[in-house]
Amino acid sequence: MSAEIEVVGSRQAPDDVRIEPYAGAREELRGLFELAEDSPTELDSYLHAGRVLVARSGRDVLGHIQLVDTDRPGQMEIKNMAVREAVQGRGVGSRLVRAALDLAAAEEAHAMVVATAAADIGNLRFYQRQGFRFRSVERDAFGPASGYPPGLEIGGIALRDRVWLDRPVDPESASCTS
Repeated sequence: MSAEIEVVGSRQAPDDVRIEPYAGAREELRGLFELAEDSPTELDSYLHAGRVLVARSGRDVLGHIQLVDTDRPGQMEIKNMAVREAVQGRGVGSRLVRAALDLAAAEEAHAMVVATAAADIGNLRFYQRQGFRFRSVERDAFGPASGYPPGLEIGGIALRDRVWLDRPVDPESASCTS
């Protein structure tokens, strides 16, 4: 396995954060991907799919967002997204989502979808603040059959169901807050 890219240790997000396409080896970002994915089996199935944008400060990678096409024309999916704990809550995730929406708009997509655990209240709050709305619930999506260890919990809530959210790509169509 490749050495993981160095991360920022400060609780403050640097002023020089920039979002850019990532062209390096995905294995170098695996630790970051694992922040958002508890199943090694699932992660292996999509690690190399789609495109990845990273948030950088200097040479440090603060976070990433992975975008994949769906089977629906004009729709893109946020497959994996994570921001280093040291800079969470500082606007890095919001900037990654905005960059993803800009990329989708440039490619004439009209909708963005994302799935997250129903138990992950923080993620649900984050995505709703980015203008996403609930679309559907996939019951019992997280279990041993899909590579998730039994008994996983998020904040005392059993990891079971997956929630799908969506939003229009057009920034004028949905409100976003940081």
